[in-house]
Amino acid sequence: MPAASQQPSDSDASVFPLQASGDRLSDRLLGEELRDHRVKQGYTLAEAARVIRGSTSKVSRLERGESPVKYRDLVDLARFYSVSRDEQAHLEQLYQQTSNEDLYARFADVTPDYLRRLIRLERTASWITVYEHRVMPGLLQTEDYARSVTQLIEVDLSGSEIDRVVRQRMQRQEILRSAPPSFVGLIHEPVLYAQYCTPTEMADQIRHLIRLTSTCKVNVRILPKEYIAPPTSVFHMKFSEGQHKELAYSEHADGAHYITNKVQLDRTRKILVRLRAAAYDDDEPRTGINENLEALKRALSHWEKLAAGEQPE
Repeated sequence: MPAASQQPSDSDASVFPLQASGDRLSDRLLGEELRDHRVKQGYTLAEAARVIRGSTSKVSRLERGESPVKYRDLVDLARFYSVSRDEQAHLEQLYQQTSNEDLYARFADVTPDYLRRLIRLERTASWITVYEHRVMPGLLQTEDYARSVTQLIEVDLSGSEIDRVVRQRMQRQEILRSAPPSFVGLIHEPVLYAQYCTPTEMADQIRHLIRLTSTCKVNVRILPKEYIAPPTSVFHMKFSEGQHKELAYSEHADGAHYITNKVQLDRTRKILVRLRAAAYDDDEPRTGINENLEALKRALSHWEKLAAGEQPE
């Protein structure tokens, strides 16, 4: 059994915390894992080398931990070796031990400049509020949902590049499981019924939102379908430090705008206050019912029936 597979019993620590050392132990562990996946699939060094556009000696050095693994090569090899999602997550955790690259740097070739700035800002924000009128907020998307949406938008990317965009989105979501920020996701109810993937995958996406509502960091608020909602998305962040204590962000066809002007920020805040007021109540005063949760349960029932071949009500 490879050393990297000997994981501690603590379920929150699936990879040993490794410190950089002269013999690059973390590189060796990652290389061992890659070698084991290659051997298990019956591939030669030459076949693996073609996947990463390199030589057999390069693959050999990677597997011995003598050369650092580039993130793109890691993803391409994992795809070639048909590793499971859990195995890929384990490989990426090992990779993070070997690299000090920021998230945006690891995906630089599939990340536009404006999105790199947003990723940096997300990690320093104390509070994030997002309103979406067409799709689930990116930080709340499941992997299957994110892949389907990305395939619709990024029509010029290859399958491998699509996978990397999706992996980046999944890794961005780590901020919701750590220290600040707190997150509010405002979603127009018709978005819950817009089919971007299979009914089974849509049901998984709604279950994911329901799970998130039980956390103290994430607040999912649903705007009733009858509400006439703004036709543009709104992304607003607050910061505890720095020159600008808040910032708004909006995407357009060729890039994005970052708003720090006081007048425009006031306007953004007013829009969000209005949207929050229009959303279902978490605790309806008269009945004590969590109307947001009920809205999500209705959507879940809709997709579960479709997945089972039944006609939803």
